[in-house]
Amino acid sequence: MKILDRYILKSFIATLFTVFIILYFIFILQGIWLFISELAGKDLDVFIIIQFLLFYSPKMVPLVLPLSVLLASIMTFGSFAENYEFAAMKASGISLKRAMQPLSIFISILAFVSFWFANNVIPMAEYKFINLRKEIVQTKPAMAIGAGQFNDLGTVNIKVDKKSGEKGQYLDNVTMHIKSASGYENKAVIRSTNGELETNENSNLLKLHLFDGNYYEDVVAKSSSDQNKKPFVKTAFEQYTMNIDIVSFQNEGRDNEEITNTYGMLNISELNYTIDSLQKSIVTEKKSNTDNLLIRTDNIFTHKVVDSLKDSKAGKDLLAKYPNDSKQRILQSAIDYTNNLVFNTESNDYSIFSQVKRVNEHYLALYEKFVIACSCFLMYFIGAPLGAIIRKGGLGLPIVFAVLIFIIYHFVNTFGRKLAQEDGIPPLLGGWIGILTLLPLAVFLTIKATNDSGVINFETIFEPITKLFKKKK
Repeated sequence: MKILDRYILKSFIATLFTVFIILYFIFILQGIWLFISELAGKDLDVFIIIQFLLFYSPKMVPLVLPLSVLLASIMTFGSFAENYEFAAMKASGISLKRAMQPLSIFISILAFVSFWFANNVIPMAEYKFINLRKEIVQTKPAMAIGAGQFNDLGTVNIKVDKKSGEKGQYLDNVTMHIKSASGYENKAVIRSTNGELETNENSNLLKLHLFDGNYYEDVVAKSSSDQNKKPFVKTAFEQYTMNIDIVSFQNEGRDNEEITNTYGMLNISELNYTIDSLQKSIVTEKKSNTDNLLIRTDNIFTHKVVDSLKDSKAGKDLLAKYPNDSKQRILQSAIDYTNNLVFNTESNDYSIFSQVKRVNEHYLALYEKFVIACSCFLMYFIGAPLGAIIRKGGLGLPIVFAVLIFIIYHFVNTFGRKLAQEDGIPPLLGGWIGILTLLPLAVFLTIKATNDSGVINFETIFEPITKLFKKKK
């Protein structure tokens, strides 16, 4: 490897590493704010919090890596042009194309590593991340209850003054409000001196044992006079046990899409197998719905009815031989039967559409593993020529261009994914629309930088104006 190749490669890698660490840290901080309610004030060990962030962080790589490559490319090649190092290279007979060769090989290796990372590491981390959140609630049930404040756990609102014990399972001075079925008012109030939380890893039920307390419940009055007295029932107890469904607060503060959809935890082979199974399921359900609809309509379109319909076209009334009361019943039955068919058809269509959306989501997860690798090439062939054109290094103008280009890429990519999920466009187009949108820009900038021409030639714009003023003088 020549000295120049080592210099270019060393400059780019150092810039890429620095930019990646900074951006990765920023995106991780954003993730902390998303899950701050699950981490703050829950008496979690530092090791568990580190695990939580460690399993969450890999999903940030598809966002951080392309932006880092783009910014590092602009900064590196912009610095070369600003310091006249490109001028020295060209004077020695080294073109921009030749200068980009060692980095092109490095980007190829980086793209392969990113593809492996997206196919193996991210699905495994997503699986461990979701299961860790469930395990935290089951092994440390007290994390769902913060001391000194009311905590909403489904139909129960609970407040404790103090928690103790290895897992925070012992509670002091417990106050509970049990909501009514409507959820807008309290049905009962429980006060106890202390309590204890008990859970089983194989069960979704959380047992709450309360000791030495009182149970208050409002009584529905039978008359207005009794209502003014505000009747209630008070019961003292030595021990009172309640069962609380953990699922009611496992999903609290979470993004349901991350929990219910498992396509983010699958690699390419598993996605292909799942997509094939889902498509077969859709075909089977469509055939079943069609057969059921034919069975329902077969009882109507009998031969006699068809003959009668033919007669009705000739001017005969099908209901002429029936009395008026029977006509009303027949017409109402026909309307109800038709409405029933329409309702069943719409329900079947909605069910099929939901399954189609699931297939599209799996397709998008499959294409995303290839998109992250291609985005590294795309951002490199946008950033390197752009840096050579603008001739600015550092963190000023390069950041402006990098953020602007990446926002366009991310917006188009997100819009395409959402549209493909709703079956508005094919999933293949929705997954690759961001790459296809910026690909012409990469080709255009590469050609301009290779030919040593700027993006906008201001001389050609202002030359006719200057000639016009000279003629007038």
